Amino acid sequence: VQLQASGGGLVQAGGSLRLSCEASGFTSADYTIGWFRQAPGRRREGVACIRNIDDSVDYVRSVKGRFTISRDNIRDNAKTTVYLQMSDLTPEDSAVYHCAVDYYYSGHSFLGTPGPLDHYGQGTQVTVSS
Repeated sequence: VQLQASGGGLVQAGGSLRLSCEASGFTSADYTIGWFRQAPGRRREGVACIRNIDDSVDYVRSVKGRFTISRDNIRDNAKTTVYLQMSDLTPEDSAVYHCAVDYYYSGHSFLGTPGPLDHYGQGTQVTVSS
């Protein structure tokens, strides 16, 4: 799977950003795609994910009500674009955001897995100034 994340940038606290992840090359229709973030000196954190077969979504508690994950309306099991709309940003949201895919984990298991995922893309930097 090829993953291309974009949309990061510098924003003031309270502002918004929308990240995009273009994904292609899936080998199964049952996968979960989502976002992880990692700030310097901190562990990787699962932020939000969506499962392809039923569009079920999950969020880490710290972003619920502020972030929304969605996908395009094109129903093509080989490719998709996933978005992460981030609002009411705080400096604690500053990190490199990575798009990832897994065929086994979904929901909270996907967000919480400490191990490697099937596919993990290059990230996009999000910096929130106070």
